[in-house]
Amino acid sequence: MSHAAPQPARDPVASGVEPESADVLFHRLNNLLGVVLVNAELLEAKAPDAAAQARAGQVVASVLDALATARALRQRMGS
Repeated sequence: MSHAAPQPARDPVASGVEPESADVLFHRLNNLLGVVLVNAELLEAKAPDAAAQARAGQVVASVLDALATARALRQRMGS
């Protein structure tokens, strides 16, 4: 399976493009974390052994923590 290489993040200041609002950035972050979460949950459910299931479970827990942190940041920023 071939995947395209990730594109480097564009620098809105250097490119002269308006920076994205915090709401847009939080929305994008939640979308990306959601993709990671779904795939980690799938890996956890289909893990061939307990060790692999535990590692996938750690990823799931970390993503849930990241989502909670993003939510708390958004609330503190008043977005």
